[in-house]
Amino acid sequence: MPKDYAQATAKLCTFKVGDQAVPGRIVKTVYMEVDLDPRQQEQEAEYVINLCKSGETPMSAAVISGRPASDNFRKYITAYKDNKYVKGVRQVLHGDGTPKGYCLDKNFIKGVQLLGEIGMRYDICIRPGELLDAAQLIDACPGTRFILDHCGNANVQEKDHSKWKRDIAQVAKRQKVTCKVSGIIASAKPGEWTENDLAPIIKHVLDVFGPDRVMFGGDWPVCTLAAPLNVWIETLYLIVRDRSEEHLRKLFHDNAVKFYGLS
Repeated sequence: MPKDYAQATAKLCTFKVGDQAVPGRIVKTVYMEVDLDPRQQEQEAEYVINLCKSGETPMSAAVISGRPASDNFRKYITAYKDNKYVKGVRQVLHGDGTPKGYCLDKNFIKGVQLLGEIGMRYDICIRPGELLDAAQLIDACPGTRFILDHCGNANVQEKDHSKWKRDIAQVAKRQKVTCKVSGIIASAKPGEWTENDLAPIIKHVLDVFGPDRVMFGGDWPVCTLAAPLNVWIETLYLIVRDRSEEHLRKLFHDNAVKFYGLS
């Protein structure tokens, strides 16, 4: 799957913005772990590293799977400490099997602290009701850089986003965290959503994090639950096109290059 994705996204695409056709090319990709069985973590990591090395696709780095609270996490992750392609770790925390508050477990915190010690990042993928837990995790790991995935997983179909807005604003006060503008389209109702359903969430994220701490994420293939990748990109552009050219470049390119240390 990663190789097919990387090759597909390298192709020149045309995005329709209003009545105007805008050409665009995805020039680099960062692989994001896919919440696989922990027994396959090393297999996934090695496969993606080799894909990055090959130069056959725009995939240039990876955030690999990891379980920071596990007994073998130190041995597992330090094996990749000097690998230039491995930029960080993610463990999806919004699944039904993950108890509330899990990211505040003392062993989990120690594992995330270790990431900072070896120069890696941690991607937070958490339920929207636990954003304040994410803020506590960030505070407990002063040496680690974080990215908050999927706009804090705000649900597009919910009518009231007031709690999410308050809580994600608290996360944004922590300067070590960047927010990935991704994922939320997957919670929209297929065939019934418009850009106006996504805009309040996206604009709030841009406002509270500021132009230097946001980055675009494709979230392919999950985004296809509601729309193809090019439609997601088109919609995001429509929502943010009133921002300055400098801000748009940071959102779609520069901030990701800087945060993940891409060459």
